[in-house]
Amino acid sequence: MAADKTADQGTEKHEGAGTSGITDQEKELSSSALQAFMAGNYDACLQHLNTLQDINKDDYKITLNTAVAEFCKSNQTTTDNLRQTLNQLKNQVHSVVEEMDGLDDVENSMLYYNQAVILYHLRQYTEAISVGEKLYQFIEPFEEKFAQAVCFLLIDLYLLTYQAEKALHLLAVLEKMISQGNNNSKNGKNESGNNTNKDSSNQKAESGALIEVAKSKIHQYKVRAYIQMKSLKACKREIKSVMNTAGNSAPSLFLKSNFEYLRGNYRKAVKLLNSANIAEHPGFMKTGECLRCMFWNNLGCIHFAMGKHNLGIFYFKKALQENDNACAQLGTGNSDPGKKFSGRPMCTLLTNKRYELLYNCGIQLLHIGRPLAAFECLIEAVQVYHSNPRLWLRIAECCIAANKGTSEQETKGLPSKKGIVQSIVGQGYHRKIVLASQSIQNVVYNDGQSSAIPVASMEFAAICLRNALLLLPEDQQEPKQENGSKTSNQLGGSTENSESSEACSNKSHEGDKFIAAPPSSPLKKQELENLRCSILACSAYVALALGDNLMALNHADKLLQQPKLSGSLKFLGHLYAAEALISLDRISDAITHLNPENVTDVSLGISSNEQDQGSDKGENEAMESCKYQPLHRVQEVTWPVWNKNVVSFSLIAAGKQTPQCYPSSITSARTMMLFNLGSAYCLRSEYDKARKCLHQAASLIHPKEIPPEAILLAVYLELQNGNTQLALQIIKRNQLLPSVKTLSDMRKKPVFQPVHSIQPIQMPAFTTVQRK
Repeated sequence: MAADKTADQGTEKHEGAGTSGITDQEKELSSSALQAFMAGNYDACLQHLNTLQDINKDDYKITLNTAVAEFCKSNQTTTDNLRQTLNQLKNQVHSVVEEMDGLDDVENSMLYYNQAVILYHLRQYTEAISVGEKLYQFIEPFEEKFAQAVCFLLIDLYLLTYQAEKALHLLAVLEKMISQGNNNSKNGKNESGNNTNKDSSNQKAESGALIEVAKSKIHQYKVRAYIQMKSLKACKREIKSVMNTAGNSAPSLFLKSNFEYLRGNYRKAVKLLNSANIAEHPGFMKTGECLRCMFWNNLGCIHFAMGKHNLGIFYFKKALQENDNACAQLGTGNSDPGKKFSGRPMCTLLTNKRYELLYNCGIQLLHIGRPLAAFECLIEAVQVYHSNPRLWLRIAECCIAANKGTSEQETKGLPSKKGIVQSIVGQGYHRKIVLASQSIQNVVYNDGQSSAIPVASMEFAAICLRNALLLLPEDQQEPKQENGSKTSNQLGGSTENSESSEACSNKSHEGDKFIAAPPSSPLKKQELENLRCSILACSAYVALALGDNLMALNHADKLLQQPKLSGSLKFLGHLYAAEALISLDRISDAITHLNPENVTDVSLGISSNEQDQGSDKGENEAMESCKYQPLHRVQEVTWPVWNKNVVSFSLIAAGKQTPQCYPSSITSARTMMLFNLGSAYCLRSEYDKARKCLHQAASLIHPKEIPPEAILLAVYLELQNGNTQLALQIIKRNQLLPSVKTLSDMRKKPVFQPVHSIQPIQMPAFTTVQRK
């Protein structure tokens, strides 16, 4: 464990300090303290250290070793005391890690390392990386064992923060370090001759076993790094090495299952998970890992990708139950505010994965069609992951889905008399037909309460979308790297062209720049562009629903100005801009957006090369490509289990279906444009032009696909012409027109005729159907 490593290295430092200017008594006490510590006899170790402290009261390293020994004696449950002691010692020696710039500061390296381990367990990864990189710059004078410990800790931190390229570089350095150390030890044994005998053979066996364990760890870390980079060919080679060195252990099977998941072999991934022997796991009290929780979570991930969302949410709930059971066994911790990290082993500080699981549950529920339940999960997760712009978008989507209503006409898109005729009053000559009202503009959703209250309202959706936009970097700017901007060369060490560095060379430039989006994977450049488009589209929709037409127009214009815009969002952008302009009585500007020729593509996704980069698929208001992240890694370097930050999982685009209310082809999309164009002409009292648009649109689609809003538009046109009987016939037959021109006749004419002095349209109720 990391805590064991901390204590071990701290005591080693004490022994090293006793090599210059100290008496034989101090050397003997130092050696005895180290031997007692390694044997687990902490009482004897503390006695020797106290005797040393009486002899040399000014040596802070003795105080450091005493604190580490007391920490281990308490079964690593006094994290706050150790943390406080380290801070006091740092102030005592007036050492600041940012000012570490020479070999003189290397004497304080053990203090820095212990501090980095505690920061790691407190999930303060950025600060831990800062300390670890400073140590790595001066790694040459370190002892081999301590240098390896620094490298393993830094590799783990890089993988936790999705810096796979840096992790692979360090792994190459670590491999070289281990091989050189192995060669040196062999040469030393040969030179010693026959003087070592049994002691030499025992040390050699122990050294060989440690080297094999370190090599197995390196292979597992390589698999995790390649999975993060989605380098499946390189990952396949390393998977074989992992299975050869680690066998059918739970970590190796989880890693291989994750690999098969990325390849799309979901059934094989499930089979590998089921073959893992969870009972052999030491338990979360010793490792900080609840393997049962990870198992259920991974099953939920796989079924999520298979499109079996109800099964997926079932497994996620099982994972939540296991997580809650583990937290209940750990207890509530110390009630003293200054001791909130004490009372349980330090490794268990990373056991609780409730918020990651709630994130997964929320995304799953959103796909099932339960937006209110998804909102409750995501609103709790955002309290921890408030810097994730994608998460704010998902919460806004929950609000939109919860408030769009349950209209069968909207979901099925079929005309119905129930959607046209509200009631019939009177009899005989006085019989009247009352048409249904279609106006749903400017609906008040929050009933007077504050918009900032986290409820699934459109007002709160607007706040969420505003937060998401603010968290994205400005346009024309490169996203910043979260954890340091140093290249691998600045980290020092070897810059050899190893196999690992070659495997990631094709993605090194793109992978270096990202912004964090925990608990899902970081957002790269293409993902940022797609996410910005999705947020702008949702923002325009919400602004229209709230009656804020100026803001809706602003968002729609920004959406249409984006350099890489999917066909579906471009179509929606034109519709939203036209509706906003018509509401602002700027019909002449709106007509340009309603040109059917503006619709050239209605695909929901993006091109395949962009999809390979893990982009957000450029969704509309529907939940297109919700990223999801499995559980984060919790133990230091010994258990690279699949869902401990091994990879970010994203939905497979082929598994999603187009919403039924959304146009499935360019023809149907242009038909919608023409229907809206006809309603605009009605606003300008140009009924002949409106009738032409209506005829053109009706000829392009099947009569049963004509929306009820178009039926009402035809009724309105006939009433304006004084054809009351014809209007009644349209309502009775539930057809657009009693006599519609044939399809072949209509196709002889262009779909859109710009020669007319066209003026824009208003069809508020109909455009609402297009929005969601």
